[in-house]
Amino acid sequence: MKDRRPVDDLSVDELEEILWVRKREERLERVRKRSGEADGLGAMDPVKRRDSVAPSAPAAYRRFGVSGAGLAGPGRPSDGPTHEGYVGNPGRRRPNSRRWGWWGEKLLLGAELVVLGALTVVLVSSLATLRKMNREASQAQPPPRSTAAPAIRSVLPGNPAPPDSVDSPAAAEIPAHLRGWVSAVTPLPMPTAGPEQPLRIEIPAIGVDAPVVQGDDWESLKRGAGHHIGSANPGERGNCVISAHNDVFGQIFRDLPDLGRGDKVLVHTASRVFRYVITQRRIVEPTEVSVMRATSSPVLTLISCYPYGINTHRVVVIGELES
Repeated sequence: MKDRRPVDDLSVDELEEILWVRKREERLERVRKRSGEADGLGAMDPVKRRDSVAPSAPAAYRRFGVSGAGLAGPGRPSDGPTHEGYVGNPGRRRPNSRRWGWWGEKLLLGAELVVLGALTVVLVSSLATLRKMNREASQAQPPPRSTAAPAIRSVLPGNPAPPDSVDSPAAAEIPAHLRGWVSAVTPLPMPTAGPEQPLRIEIPAIGVDAPVVQGDDWESLKRGAGHHIGSANPGERGNCVISAHNDVFGQIFRDLPDLGRGDKVLVHTASRVFRYVITQRRIVEPTEVSVMRATSSPVLTLISCYPYGINTHRVVVIGELES
Protein backbone atom coordinates (compact mmCIF):
# COMPACT_ATOMS: atom_id res chain seq x y z
CA MET A 1 0.00 0.00 0.00
CA LYS A 2 1.39 3.38 -1.01
CA ASP A 3 2.10 5.93 1.68
CA ARG A 4 0.14 9.02 0.65
CA ARG A 5 1.35 11.32 3.42
CA PRO A 6 2.75 14.74 2.43
CA VAL A 7 6.50 15.24 2.59
CA ASP A 8 6.10 17.58 5.61
CA ASP A 9 4.59 14.72 7.69
CA LEU A 10 7.52 12.34 7.07
CA SER A 11 10.30 11.96 9.58
CA VAL A 12 13.98 12.45 8.81
CA ASP A 13 14.59 8.69 8.87
CA GLU A 14 11.77 8.10 6.40
CA LEU A 15 13.07 10.78 4.02
CA GLU A 16 16.58 9.29 4.20
CA GLU A 17 15.14 5.86 3.46
CA ILE A 18 13.30 7.17 0.38
CA LEU A 19 16.47 8.87 -0.85
CA TRP A 20 18.47 5.71 -0.37
CA VAL A 21 15.88 3.70 -2.34
CA ARG A 22 15.99 6.23 -5.19
CA LYS A 23 19.76 6.14 -5.35
CA ARG A 24 19.70 2.33 -5.29
CA GLU A 25 17.35 2.29 -8.25
CA GLU A 26 19.48 4.71 -10.23
CA ARG A 27 22.62 2.68 -9.50
CA LEU A 28 20.93 -0.54 -10.64
CA GLU A 29 19.71 1.24 -13.75
CA ARG A 30 23.22 2.39 -14.62
CA VAL A 31 24.56 -1.14 -14.08
CA ARG A 32 21.85 -2.50 -16.38
CA LYS A 33 22.71 -0.01 -19.14
CA ARG A 34 26.42 -0.77 -18.95
CA SER A 35 25.79 -4.50 -19.27
CA GLY A 36 23.89 -3.85 -22.49
CA GLU A 37 20.39 -4.60 -23.52
CA ALA A 38 21.04 -8.10 -24.86
CA ASP A 39 19.44 -9.66 -21.82
CA GLY A 40 16.00 -8.61 -23.13
CA LEU A 41 15.21 -6.30 -20.27
CA GLY A 42 15.46 -3.13 -22.39
CA ALA A 43 12.06 -3.69 -23.99
CA MET A 44 10.28 -4.38 -20.77
CA ASP A 45 8.11 -1.93 -18.83
CA PRO A 46 10.21 0.00 -16.28
CA VAL A 47 8.12 -1.22 -13.38
CA LYS A 48 8.34 -4.84 -14.44
CA ARG A 49 12.05 -4.41 -15.16
CA ARG A 50 12.69 -3.21 -11.62
CA ASP A 51 10.61 -6.05 -10.18
CA SER A 52 12.55 -8.56 -12.23
CA VAL A 53 15.91 -7.11 -11.21
CA ALA A 54 15.08 -7.13 -7.51
CA PRO A 55 12.26 -9.61 -6.96
CA SER A 56 13.15 -10.07 -3.33
CA ALA A 57 13.08 -6.35 -2.38
CA PRO A 58 11.25 -5.76 0.91
CA ALA A 59 7.62 -4.84 0.48
CA ALA A 60 8.09 -1.99 2.96
CA TYR A 61 9.61 0.20 0.21
CA ARG A 62 6.40 0.10 -1.81
CA ARG A 63 4.52 2.18 0.78
CA PHE A 64 6.44 5.23 -0.54
CA GLY A 65 5.09 4.70 -4.05
CA VAL A 66 8.18 2.80 -5.30
CA SER A 67 8.12 -0.76 -6.59
CA GLY A 68 10.87 -3.17 -5.73
CA ALA A 69 14.06 -1.21 -5.28
CA GLY A 70 16.58 -3.82 -4.39
CA LEU A 71 17.79 -5.25 -1.14
CA ALA A 72 18.31 -3.09 1.89
CA GLY A 73 21.92 -2.14 2.48
CA PRO A 74 23.86 -2.43 5.71
CA GLY A 75 22.59 -0.18 8.45
CA ARG A 76 19.35 0.68 6.57
CA PRO A 77 15.96 -0.06 8.10
CA SER A 78 14.07 -2.86 6.38
CA ASP A 79 10.73 -1.52 7.53
CA GLY A 80 9.44 1.69 9.10
CA PRO A 81 6.32 3.37 10.42
CA THR A 82 3.09 2.88 8.57
CA HIS A 83 0.52 5.61 7.96
CA GLU A 84 -2.32 4.10 9.96
CA GLY A 85 -1.94 4.94 13.65
CA TYR A 86 1.78 5.88 13.38
CA VAL A 87 2.67 2.34 14.45
CA GLY A 88 6.36 2.68 13.58
CA ASN A 89 6.78 5.89 15.63
CA PRO A 90 4.68 5.64 18.83
CA GLY A 91 6.28 8.80 20.30
CA ARG A 92 4.79 10.96 17.53
CA ARG A 93 1.71 12.94 18.64
CA ARG A 94 -1.46 12.68 16.66
CA PRO A 95 -2.66 15.94 15.06
CA ASN A 96 -5.96 15.95 16.98
CA SER A 97 -4.29 15.68 20.40
CA ARG A 98 -1.89 18.51 19.50
CA ARG A 99 -4.79 20.72 18.43
CA TRP A 100 -6.77 20.07 21.65
CA GLY A 101 -3.71 20.81 23.77
CA TRP A 102 -3.31 24.20 22.08
CA TRP A 103 -6.95 25.10 22.76
CA GLY A 104 -6.63 24.03 26.41
CA GLU A 105 -3.67 26.36 26.93
CA LYS A 106 -5.58 29.27 25.38
CA LEU A 107 -8.64 28.66 27.59
CA LEU A 108 -6.47 28.52 30.73
CA LEU A 109 -4.75 31.79 29.77
CA GLY A 110 -8.14 33.44 29.20
CA ALA A 111 -9.41 32.33 32.63
CA GLU A 112 -6.30 33.74 34.33
CA LEU A 113 -6.75 37.08 32.56
CA VAL A 114 -10.41 37.26 33.65
CA VAL A 115 -9.50 36.62 37.31
CA LEU A 116 -6.71 39.22 37.17
CA GLY A 117 -9.09 41.77 35.69
CA ALA A 118 -11.69 41.13 38.40
CA LEU A 119 -9.11 41.61 41.18
CA THR A 120 -7.93 44.85 39.57
CA VAL A 121 -11.50 46.19 39.42
CA VAL A 122 -12.08 45.37 43.12
CA LEU A 123 -8.83 47.07 44.17
CA VAL A 124 -9.50 50.21 42.12
CA SER A 125 -13.07 50.41 43.43
CA SER A 126 -11.89 50.15 47.05
CA LEU A 127 -9.30 52.90 46.61
CA ALA A 128 -11.85 55.14 44.90
CA THR A 129 -14.32 54.66 47.76
CA LEU A 130 -11.69 55.52 50.38
CA ARG A 131 -10.63 58.65 48.51
CA LYS A 132 -14.25 59.74 48.14
CA MET A 133 -14.87 59.37 51.89
CA ASN A 134 -11.76 61.38 52.75
CA ARG A 135 -12.62 64.09 50.23
CA GLU A 136 -16.16 64.45 51.57
CA ALA A 137 -14.88 64.64 55.15
CA SER A 138 -12.31 67.31 54.29
CA GLN A 139 -14.89 69.44 52.44
CA ALA A 140 -17.47 69.30 55.22
CA GLN A 141 -17.86 72.45 57.27
CA PRO A 142 -17.06 72.09 60.98
CA PRO A 143 -20.27 72.06 63.07
CA PRO A 144 -20.77 74.13 66.24
CA ARG A 145 -18.49 73.47 69.19
CA SER A 146 -19.36 70.30 71.07
CA THR A 147 -20.17 70.59 74.78
CA ALA A 148 -19.36 66.99 75.60
CA ALA A 149 -16.69 66.54 78.25
CA PRO A 150 -13.47 64.88 77.08
CA ALA A 151 -12.12 61.76 78.71
CA ILE A 152 -8.83 61.55 80.56
CA ARG A 153 -6.22 59.98 78.29
CA SER A 154 -3.58 57.46 79.13
CA VAL A 155 -2.60 57.03 75.46
CA LEU A 156 -1.76 59.54 72.76
CA PRO A 157 -4.65 60.81 70.61
CA GLY A 158 -5.19 60.01 66.94
CA ASN A 159 -6.41 56.39 66.98
CA PRO A 160 -8.75 55.86 64.00
CA ALA A 161 -10.72 53.05 65.72
CA PRO A 162 -14.03 54.15 67.31
CA PRO A 163 -14.40 53.51 71.06
CA ASP A 164 -17.61 51.50 70.69
CA SER A 165 -16.92 49.10 73.53
CA VAL A 166 -14.42 48.12 76.16
CA ASP A 167 -13.01 45.55 73.75
CA SER A 168 -12.37 48.12 71.00
CA PRO A 169 -8.76 48.74 69.83
CA ALA A 170 -8.80 52.18 71.46
CA ALA A 171 -9.68 50.72 74.85
CA ALA A 172 -7.17 47.92 74.43
CA GLU A 173 -4.36 50.48 74.22
CA ILE A 174 -4.93 51.50 77.84
CA PRO A 175 -2.58 49.50 80.08
CA ALA A 176 -4.41 47.15 82.38
CA HIS A 177 -2.96 48.72 85.56
CA LEU A 178 -4.25 52.17 84.50
CA ARG A 179 -7.80 51.33 83.42
CA GLY A 180 -9.18 51.64 86.94
CA TRP A 181 -7.74 55.14 87.32
CA VAL A 182 -9.16 56.24 83.98
CA SER A 183 -12.72 55.25 84.92
CA ALA A 184 -12.43 56.73 88.40
CA VAL A 185 -11.20 60.22 87.49
CA THR A 186 -13.78 62.87 86.56
CA PRO A 187 -13.03 64.28 83.08
CA LEU A 188 -12.05 67.90 82.68
CA PRO A 189 -14.91 70.15 81.53
CA MET A 190 -14.87 71.58 78.02
CA PRO A 191 -13.43 75.12 78.31
CA THR A 192 -15.32 78.12 77.06
CA ALA A 193 -14.20 79.26 73.64
CA GLY A 194 -11.78 82.17 73.89
CA PRO A 195 -10.00 84.47 71.41
CA GLU A 196 -6.60 82.80 71.97
CA GLN A 197 -7.68 79.24 71.23
CA PRO A 198 -6.43 77.74 67.92
CA LEU A 199 -8.97 77.90 65.09
CA ARG A 200 -6.91 76.90 62.06
CA ILE A 201 -3.58 75.23 61.28
CA GLU A 202 -1.44 75.61 58.17
CA ILE A 203 1.60 73.53 57.22
CA PRO A 204 2.79 74.70 53.76
CA ALA A 205 5.48 72.00 53.43
CA ILE A 206 2.87 69.19 53.30
CA GLY A 207 -0.14 71.15 52.04
CA VAL A 208 -2.18 71.19 55.27
CA ASP A 209 -4.85 73.86 55.81
CA ALA A 210 -7.50 72.60 58.25
CA PRO A 211 -9.79 73.82 61.02
CA VAL A 212 -8.87 73.18 64.65
CA VAL A 213 -11.57 72.15 67.14
CA GLN A 214 -11.42 71.83 70.91
CA GLY A 215 -10.85 68.25 72.05
CA ASP A 216 -9.03 65.29 70.50
CA ASP A 217 -11.45 62.45 71.18
CA TRP A 218 -13.08 60.31 68.49
CA GLU A 219 -15.97 62.67 67.72
CA SER A 220 -13.83 65.83 67.77
CA LEU A 221 -11.26 64.51 65.29
CA LYS A 222 -14.04 63.80 62.78
CA ARG A 223 -14.35 67.57 62.27
CA GLY A 224 -10.69 68.51 61.86
CA ALA A 225 -7.48 68.71 63.89
CA GLY A 226 -8.04 68.63 67.66
CA HIS A 227 -6.53 70.88 70.34
CA HIS A 228 -5.86 68.83 73.46
CA ILE A 229 -7.92 70.12 76.40
CA GLY A 230 -5.62 71.41 79.15
CA SER A 231 -2.65 72.12 76.89
CA ALA A 232 -1.42 75.64 76.25
CA ASN A 233 -2.94 78.00 73.70
CA PRO A 234 -0.79 79.12 70.77
CA GLY A 235 1.86 81.65 71.76
CA GLU A 236 1.55 80.89 75.48
CA ARG A 237 4.33 79.43 77.59
CA GLY A 238 3.72 75.72 77.66
CA ASN A 239 2.97 72.81 75.33
CA CYS A 240 0.25 73.38 72.70
CA VAL A 241 -0.80 69.86 71.57
CA ILE A 242 -2.71 69.39 68.28
CA SER A 243 -3.51 65.99 66.77
CA ALA A 244 -5.35 64.67 63.68
CA HIS A 245 -5.99 61.46 61.76
CA ASN A 246 -3.71 60.25 58.99
CA ASP A 247 -5.96 57.83 57.06
CA VAL A 248 -9.60 58.74 57.80
CA PHE A 249 -11.77 61.89 58.03
CA GLY A 250 -9.75 63.93 55.58
CA GLN A 251 -6.30 62.44 56.32
CA ILE A 252 -5.19 65.84 57.61
CA PHE A 253 -1.87 64.62 59.06
CA ARG A 254 -1.14 61.89 56.49
CA ASP A 255 2.19 63.47 55.48
CA LEU A 256 3.21 64.57 58.97
CA PRO A 257 6.24 62.17 58.98
CA ASP A 258 7.63 64.10 55.98
CA LEU A 259 8.21 67.28 57.99
CA GLY A 260 11.84 68.16 58.69
CA ARG A 261 13.88 70.66 60.65
CA GLY A 262 13.18 74.24 59.65
CA ASP A 263 9.68 73.67 58.24
CA LYS A 264 7.09 76.23 59.35
CA VAL A 265 3.70 75.67 61.01
CA LEU A 266 1.15 78.50 61.25
CA VAL A 267 -1.52 78.37 63.98
CA HIS A 268 -4.36 80.88 63.65
CA THR A 269 -6.38 82.28 66.56
CA ALA A 270 -9.15 84.87 66.50
CA SER A 271 -6.65 87.71 67.00
CA ARG A 272 -3.38 86.71 65.31
CA VAL A 273 -1.21 84.04 63.65
CA PHE A 274 1.60 82.25 65.52
CA ARG A 275 4.54 80.76 63.63
CA TYR A 276 6.42 77.70 64.84
CA VAL A 277 9.64 76.18 63.45
CA ILE A 278 10.03 72.38 63.49
CA THR A 279 12.97 71.22 65.58
CA GLN A 280 12.49 67.46 65.99
CA ARG A 281 10.44 64.44 64.90
CA ARG A 282 9.95 61.20 66.88
CA ILE A 283 8.25 57.82 66.47
CA VAL A 284 6.91 56.61 69.84
CA GLU A 285 4.61 54.03 71.38
CA PRO A 286 0.94 55.02 71.88
CA THR A 287 1.48 55.04 75.65
CA GLU A 288 4.32 57.61 75.48
CA VAL A 289 2.15 60.38 76.96
CA SER A 290 5.20 62.25 78.23
CA VAL A 291 5.32 64.18 74.94
CA MET A 292 2.12 65.98 76.07
CA ARG A 293 3.56 67.27 79.33
CA ALA A 294 3.76 71.00 80.04
CA THR A 295 6.96 72.83 79.09
CA SER A 296 8.65 75.98 80.34
CA SER A 297 8.83 77.51 76.85
CA PRO A 298 6.16 77.93 74.16
CA VAL A 299 6.25 74.84 71.96
CA LEU A 300 3.86 73.14 69.54
CA THR A 301 3.41 69.34 69.50
CA LEU A 302 1.70 67.67 66.52
CA ILE A 303 0.60 64.02 66.89
CA SER A 304 -0.80 61.41 64.47
CA CYS A 305 -0.80 57.64 63.98
CA TYR A 306 2.10 55.85 62.28
CA PRO A 307 2.69 54.12 59.90
CA TYR A 308 -0.03 54.92 57.39
CA GLY A 309 -2.89 52.40 57.46
CA ILE A 310 -1.29 50.30 60.24
CA ASN A 311 -1.27 52.77 63.15
CA THR A 312 0.73 50.75 65.67
CA HIS A 313 2.80 53.78 66.76
CA ARG A 314 2.58 57.58 66.87
CA VAL A 315 4.58 60.20 65.00
CA VAL A 316 5.32 63.28 67.14
CA VAL A 317 6.57 66.52 65.56
CA ILE A 318 7.74 69.33 67.86
CA GLY A 319 8.21 72.99 66.95
CA GLU A 320 9.34 76.09 68.79
CA LEU A 321 7.64 79.48 68.65
CA GLU A 322 9.38 81.79 66.20
CA SER A 323 10.45 85.01 67.88
